[in-house]
Amino acid sequence: MSPQAQLVMILWVPTIFWLFIRFSREKEKAVIIGFIVAWLFLPQKAGFSIPGLPDYDRISATCYGIFVATFIFDFQRFRSFKFSWLDVPILILCIVPFFSSMANDLGPYDGFSATLNQTVQYGFPYFLGRIYLTNFSSLKKLVIAIFLGGLVYVPLCLYEVKMSPQLHRMVYGYEGTRSFLQSIRLGGYRPTVFMRHGLSVAMWMMAATLIGIWLWQSGMLKKLWNIPMTWLIGGMMITFILLKSTGAYVYLLYGLVVLFTAKWFRNAIPLLFLIFSISFYLFLGATGNFAGQNADQVISFVSQIVPPERVESLAFRFDNEEALVQKAMKQPILGWGGWGRNRVFDYNYADELVDVSITDSLWIMSYGVNGAVGLFSIFAVSLLPPLVFLLRYPARIWFHPQVAPAAIVAIILPLYMLDCTINNQFNPVFMVMSGALSGFVLTKANPITRRVISTQTRRNLTDNTNLI
Repeated sequence: MSPQAQLVMILWVPTIFWLFIRFSREKEKAVIIGFIVAWLFLPQKAGFSIPGLPDYDRISATCYGIFVATFIFDFQRFRSFKFSWLDVPILILCIVPFFSSMANDLGPYDGFSATLNQTVQYGFPYFLGRIYLTNFSSLKKLVIAIFLGGLVYVPLCLYEVKMSPQLHRMVYGYEGTRSFLQSIRLGGYRPTVFMRHGLSVAMWMMAATLIGIWLWQSGMLKKLWNIPMTWLIGGMMITFILLKSTGAYVYLLYGLVVLFTAKWFRNAIPLLFLIFSISFYLFLGATGNFAGQNADQVISFVSQIVPPERVESLAFRFDNEEALVQKAMKQPILGWGGWGRNRVFDYNYADELVDVSITDSLWIMSYGVNGAVGLFSIFAVSLLPPLVFLLRYPARIWFHPQVAPAAIVAIILPLYMLDCTINNQFNPVFMVMSGALSGFVLTKANPITRRVISTQTRRNLTDNTNLI
């Protein structure tokens, strides 16, 4: 870690305090800016060890800073929180590491430590989104901020497409990625900017592009900085294509299918299908039924759409996951706990016991470490709120400016969970979105939104009557 990276990490918490003072009447802005700036620009592999607490890195620093700032400047906010059934998955996700440790005889200290880590990584962002971003106005600020974050990344991505991933080294003095070789794709470079992996950048730009299109189509944002949205979206789309991420292309394409199905046909079937497909895949995977011929059929189907090297990568992941599932099924309820006990070991040519597994996806990691309980909770955190949103807000009103911000959040979360079935690119902003959408769907619709729903319902009934 370089001196400038150390300095940035030290100054980050005071910066969050300043944000709370600067936006004293709109503290949700401080929360949004804190998370997004931290995710987009703070250094990788930088931080400090704190005895008894999770390491101080860019995510925990942001969570600690916002949590303490809320305690100092906005204590009443904590009292606004009312526990609901939608919060049960995040509660289980935070505490299941303790029970996994105890079930594997790792002791209560290991259990408390793992629980604290999980709470800081997942629980804090969810909770802060849950208490700060639960209404239309705050959700609108959140999605516009993500779109702005995408726009800011456009020139940085274009620079790295041309020059290779260099910005982290230029600013912080060292490489921020795990492997530079993974940045080379299709005869060019895949940008990483200040993130850990190019896939994280692609996922972020996918979300920002989809939000931009949604804001434009819903009429919420026609110009930004006096520039027409069509120009901004066009530039972002070109940049997104240059990121060379096949998975992100598929997610954006599917998001557009959801968008235009809702707009033209006024139904939410594609989104509902996505949520249930992810759930069904997890069920098949966790029970060991997604293997052999079933996996081969998926590979055969995908090979008709994507390039051969991507198909080989997917087949390699499925093969690894098959072995990891067999290991996980020996401790199916609470998993193997930490310390790599969920991985598969075998003897090499020198008769040494070595780790022969490669874990790429979030789902298989959660299943192996915390069992079915951990797997259910981590996906339920981001799939249940969109499902409840579908039930409360019909697709025919998703493009109304009063509902559009929540609708696009409800679409992005399942797309992120879809990515988590093949990758593990954690992003705390998506956890903030989960908490925000949970709070939104639990809040009684405001009078304007209720009027929108009733008006649209009456209009539909009238249309149907005329047809008869």
